Amino acid sequence: MKILTYIKIGIGAAIVVLLIAGFFWLRGETKNSYIDFGTSDKIDLTPTQIQSMKAIGEWEFLSVSTEEIVDTIRKGIFSDDELVRIYYGTLRLGVNMHHVGDNWIQTSGDSITLTLPKIELLDKEFIDEARTKSFYERGSWKPADRDALYQKAYRQMLHHSMTKENLQAAKANASQQMHDIMRALGYQHVSVTFQQ
Repeated sequence: MKILTYIKIGIGAAIVVLLIAGFFWLRGETKNSYIDFGTSDKIDLTPTQIQSMKAIGEWEFLSVSTEEIVDTIRKGIFSDDELVRIYYGTLRLGVNMHHVGDNWIQTSGDSITLTLPKIELLDKEFIDEARTKSFYERGSWKPADRDALYQKAYRQMLHHSMTKENLQAAKANASQQMHDIMRALGYQHVSVTFQQ
């Protein structure tokens, strides 16, 4: 019985000595080893992210609401016929992401350069015909006469809305939004240009 107790104590002591020796051996082995959780300045846009930006399609950066009063007079023998109509429209300025070039995104470390398509009119049918009203109408007018007035209003809206100032404002909005998106992705230096 005493021999069995001595054997158990001996085995227990040997296990403790082995554990202590193993601890010091492992400590000596790992003293010069370390795990590095380093950082990398390289940021990569994935093909999926690039494709999702292109898939946006038309991206509006400025909306211009306008109205035009257009009139026409037809001279008669006894009296003149006159038609005055008010047209309302909303011109949407932006970029069509389907028109980006092959290398529209260039990255280097924490810097990125984007070349966007030129700012353009996104929707050519911008006159809201449901809101068009006749302000004054005297005489008999054919559909062709009304269409001529519509075309006149269309040209005037383009002339008054597609101004240098509005195009610059749309560019500024586009540039700011792209800066915000790229900075959120981790790029510190963002350059945005537009195709000519």
